[in-house]
Amino acid sequence: MATTTKPTPKENKFKAKPSAAKDLNELFEDGLKDIYWAERELVKALPKMAKNATSQKLKTAIPSHLEETKEHVSRLEEVFGSIGIKAKAGKCDAMAGILEEGKSIMGETEPVTFRDAGIIAASQRVEHYEIATYGTLAAFAKVLEHKDALKLLLKTLKEEKTCDKKLSALADTNLN
Repeated sequence: MATTTKPTPKENKFKAKPSAAKDLNELFEDGLKDIYWAERELVKALPKMAKNATSQKLKTAIPSHLEETKEHVSRLEEVFGSIGIKAKAGKCDAMAGILEEGKSIMGETEPVTFRDAGIIAASQRVEHYEIATYGTLAAFAKVLEHKDALKLLLKTLKEEKTCDKKLSALADTNLN
């Protein structure tokens, strides 16, 4: 029988980078930079998704969400302003991976309804990431007593949840 050794507590710890967040406020700002980058990248990705969709319903839904995403970018700029810092993007590795996966789906499927199913699946991954991020940032804003930022983040969170519901309804149609 093989024995396993438990790692010591020291082995489980990561050494923080010198640029690591030192407090909740810095973690909040880092999260804002990530989602700001993500929303701006979505503005670039959504037209490609619409161009590759085959269903008229999906071709119509994506440009509508593009306009909403542009609004999210503007709203995030307001959030940055409300906490007294300049809007700055920081590459979001999670969203970069999700967007790359979406691009891969379009390249690996023929332009028929199941490509649309893949586009919807990739879009829902994006929405779920955004919902998690905006929910977390809203919680941070509440703790940090950034009332204006909180209102703006909650508004975007609500819109992201609505978009996810629309995507689910679209997926439940004859596309899948």
